[in-house]
Amino acid sequence: MAGRYPGPERWKRLIQALHTFTLPTHMDLGLSGRVALVTGASKGIGRGIAEALAAEGARVAISSRSPKGIEATAAEIGAEPFVHDSEDLDAVPELLAAVERELGPIDIFVANTGGPPAGPDPLGFDREQWSGAYRTLVLAPMAIAERVVPGMRERGFGRIVSVSSTAVREPIPGLILSNSHRAALLGALKTLAREVARDGVTVNSVLPGRIATDRTIQLSGSREAAERAAAEQVPAGRLGTVEELAAVATFLCSERASYLTGTTVQVDGGLTRAV
Repeated sequence: MAGRYPGPERWKRLIQALHTFTLPTHMDLGLSGRVALVTGASKGIGRGIAEALAAEGARVAISSRSPKGIEATAAEIGAEPFVHDSEDLDAVPELLAAVERELGPIDIFVANTGGPPAGPDPLGFDREQWSGAYRTLVLAPMAIAERVVPGMRERGFGRIVSVSSTAVREPIPGLILSNSHRAALLGALKTLAREVARDGVTVNSVLPGRIATDRTIQLSGSREAAERAAAEQVPAGRLGTVEELAAVATFLCSERASYLTGTTVQVDGGLTRAV
C-alpha cells in the first residue's frame, strides 16, 4: 500500500502548481490582421459582428448609407467607415476599391442588410417593392461576392457569411418579401460554396431568430411586446442578444471554421421547429 498517496512535500508542490495554473481565457480564431468588410453595419447585428471581428484583431471596414451613423460607429468600435447604399449596384466596384486602398485585399465579407417592408397582405406589394427587395437581398451581396471571391481563391483563404433569417426555414407571416428573397440568396450561396471549397473559401449563413434589434422591436410594436412574445414563444424564454449572434458569425469567419461551409446556423433560442 505504500506509495499510493503523495507525501506532504508532494502535496505541497501540487497545491503550489495549482495556484499558478490558469485556464486560457481566449481562443485564437486566427483573425488578426485579416481584412473584413461588413455591410449594413452602422447599428444592430452588422455593428455587433463588426465589433466582434475588430476585437479579434481583424482590420474591419464597415458600410452604411448613413454617413453620420457609420462614422460614429467606426469611431466607437475601431473600424474604417465607408458610405454605401446596398441598392446602388453600380457603386460596388468603387466601395471595394476604397476598402482595398485603405486596408488591403478583402479576406472576409459579411453580407448584412436591413429587411424590406412588412405587410399583412402577401399580394399587397407593388413591382418596385419586389424589385427593390431583390436588389437589396440578392443582387447586392452577390455583386460584392463575385468581385471578392477571385482574390480569396488566389490567396487560399476567404470567408463569406450572410446574415439571413429563420424565415428561410419557416416563412414568417407578413414578411413575404424577406421570406422570398432571403431564400433565393441562400440557394445562390449554397451553389457558390461547393465551387470554392477546394480553394480555402467558405460560404455560410447565420439565421437570426428573435434578436433584440430595432427591426424586431418595430415588427412587434414595442420592446415590451417583443419581450413578452419571446417569453411565450421562444423555448429559451427570451430575446437573443446581438452579441450572441455575433459570436457565431465571428467563428464562421475564423480559421478554425475551415471545414464548415455551405451550411446555415440558426441562432434562435430553439424557436425554429423545422428539422
